[in-house]
Amino acid sequence: MKTQSSSRHRRGFTLIELLVVITIIVILAGLSMGGYGYIARKQADSQAAVQISLLSKAIEEYKLDNGVYPPTGNTNSLYILLYWTGANASPPGKIYLPDLDPNSKGHGWIDGTGPAAKILDPWGNEYIYRRGDDSAAKNPDFDLLSKGKDGLTGSTALSADDIDNY
Repeated sequence: MKTQSSSRHRRGFTLIELLVVITIIVILAGLSMGGYGYIARKQADSQAAVQISLLSKAIEEYKLDNGVYPPTGNTNSLYILLYWTGANASPPGKIYLPDLDPNSKGHGWIDGTGPAAKILDPWGNEYIYRRGDDSAAKNPDFDLLSKGKDGLTGSTALSADDIDNY
């Protein structure tokens, strides 16, 4: 004769089985977050390289029209020369880089409004612009670089995460 306890089937999971499943989920989540950080870092590097390329092209176009590169200064002066002056002239003048429009959605590389706006890299730092006749310039025409994620650049050499037009 069968007893009632021997015919009863076990239902549910043991504590060990649950801990194994939770551990696997945590490991997979950690791996995916690490991968996401790497992808986000690579995306920001690519975005900075594209922005430097666009700014370099606009600076070269400015030189073709005016005979000289824009004066060395902060990115506020670059913003004024490459976008603000042309957009706010009457009649409208030449806009060297339409992407600098602070009203355009999705770009996010302009901080501020009006002539006080600054051009920022993907990490929120101003780009460094130096004309070739500046004693700190490495390039005979002009230097344009991002300080990268750490926001620092070496005094004589670039940091490992800097992005430039050299």
